[in-house]
Amino acid sequence: MSENFTFNLLARDGAARRGEITMPRGTVRTPAFMPVGTAGTVKAMYLDQVRELGSDIILGNTYHLMLRPGAERMARLGGLHEFARWPHPILTDSGGFQVMSLADLRKITEKGVTFRSHVDGQVFEMSPERSIEIQGLLDSDIQMQLDECIALPAERSEIERAMELSLRWAERCKTAFGDQPGKAMFGIVQGGDDVKLRERSAQALKALDLKGYAVGGLAVGEPQDVMFEMLEATCPQLPEEKPRYLMGVGTPDDILGAVARGIDMFDCVMPTRAGRHGLAYTRHGKINLKNARHAEDPRPLDEESNCPASRDYSRAYLHHLVRSNEALGGMLLTWNNLAYYQSLMADIRSAIEQGRFTERAAEIRAAWARGDIPPR
Repeated sequence: MSENFTFNLLARDGAARRGEITMPRGTVRTPAFMPVGTAGTVKAMYLDQVRELGSDIILGNTYHLMLRPGAERMARLGGLHEFARWPHPILTDSGGFQVMSLADLRKITEKGVTFRSHVDGQVFEMSPERSIEIQGLLDSDIQMQLDECIALPAERSEIERAMELSLRWAERCKTAFGDQPGKAMFGIVQGGDDVKLRERSAQALKALDLKGYAVGGLAVGEPQDVMFEMLEATCPQLPEEKPRYLMGVGTPDDILGAVARGIDMFDCVMPTRAGRHGLAYTRHGKINLKNARHAEDPRPLDEESNCPASRDYSRAYLHHLVRSNEALGGMLLTWNNLAYYQSLMADIRSAIEQGRFTERAAEIRAAWARGDIPPR
């Protein structure tokens, strides 16, 4: 493996990009979906399973790991890779999403964010410098700048204030990160649903010459067409030779649309959360295993899948597990969902290489539209 952090574009099909991020702990094939391991675990999964499904990289959350078990403790135990037994690349969020999601438990100043722990009420201060320090203690391979994420809809003045603050924090994060061979710090484009603010944010971050760029503050209340409009405005402003990461997105359809607009990396809790609530993602579309129509259906979720959870268990059994609140139901459906997401990403990568991404995306959407045809 390379001792440096590099990104190579291998193929283009319109705005869609096929590439590889290479770093000391491994290579990430892009477009890539990163399973979310918020607290050092991808919920309901062994990390060996996650790897076997085709995941090159997972995501950890700085805020949650700061609270439990604590960054300094994590460092004493060898870092997040050693702690979780995942020797492959890890990206850590900066805690910026919690600035929005924990609005009742935090206070923002120029210095940073003061959080009151949702666990025990203890007060924590997170500056841009402390966020990077924590991510360093976790020993993650890709570290995100601290930013302020704004839920939409919002007043333009508030969106602009948060965007400008995030830019100032990005400069401080870059200084704190310094030069770490083999690792990268990504900046985060903000600007809500305002094209001009998005362009300003992207241009300012580009001037910092970072190793990668994320698009944040989307999938936070705006319609899908607005999200795509923001990507169409943002991606052309970002360097062609650097990876682009759309944070917290999303559904399979969101992913297809974002890849078509030039995005390389994704993360979302959706496949794991949906699995724990009885919803399966498949090539036939979504299947709600809570529905009574599955009670006597002997078919698997997908007889053609390589994933045992998708191929070897009947829908009747999965329905029973879900309706009985058995933990195994959530485990099997999470396994199925992550398998589907990774197979979708492999399909996307192959289609870009073949120069037929647009056609393949249409075929995938058509299969979802046909739906899951019930047995006669």
